[in-house]
Amino acid sequence: MRYALQWVLSLLFIIQMYLAMAILAIWFTPFAIFRREAVFDAVHTYCRWVRTSARVMVGLRSEIRGEVPQTEVLVAAKHQSFLDIILMVSVLPRPKFIMKKELKWAPILGWYALRMGCVPVDRGKRGQAVRQMLADVRSGRQDPGQLIIYPQGTRVAPGVQRPYKAGAGALYDELGQDCVPVATNVGVFWPRHGIYRRPGLAVVEFLPAIPAGLPRDVFVARLEREVESASDALMAEAGFTSKGATDGIDHEHRGA
Repeated sequence: MRYALQWVLSLLFIIQMYLAMAILAIWFTPFAIFRREAVFDAVHTYCRWVRTSARVMVGLRSEIRGEVPQTEVLVAAKHQSFLDIILMVSVLPRPKFIMKKELKWAPILGWYALRMGCVPVDRGKRGQAVRQMLADVRSGRQDPGQLIIYPQGTRVAPGVQRPYKAGAGALYDELGQDCVPVATNVGVFWPRHGIYRRPGLAVVEFLPAIPAGLPRDVFVARLEREVESASDALMAEAGFTSKGATDGIDHEHRGA
């Protein structure tokens, strides 16, 4: 019964979340056309609304740990669900993403992403995608901010292992900037797919920066080690165990 009630609340939360996205996008568009700062006002407002409504409607609290970067750096983050995007964007001053090329055609949202300075890449053409990504980043340097990349290239459910791809190392070399690793446990509460949102404390943690100038293989190995170990610790703190977990939900906790 408790699970059924939580599922219904989760559905209502998701409906209002996307309704709020549409309303805020339309409201801020006239301002964003003429003033780029309004784009960030819009995304910050939306992300903070999602955090607040998640806490009120489904009991999903959220917390940011570590020092949030304020300058132009590369941010390499663990990606488990839409929620880790929400949490990072709610606190980063000028976030922009390496994103799937198809997203730039999304109505209104694609325009917002490009206005933020996001870099679209074709993930299906590996080497070519990395080269294009670097070219786009170089051409976009006039828009300072925190460039976010997901080193594993996609959402990865808790307990699932996926290798770190070449893009993060290539960007690290090209940009010559410090890299801030980011760990998370959000997939324990908000899965990659499905409706159910589990109550609890979702965390995104900004880890100490990895300095610029390391050899690429050393950087990638360090990045993977630090992000994975910190994410494992956050998931354990949330009560996650790989036994019985499916798509990021630990079913030992479904009745919580």
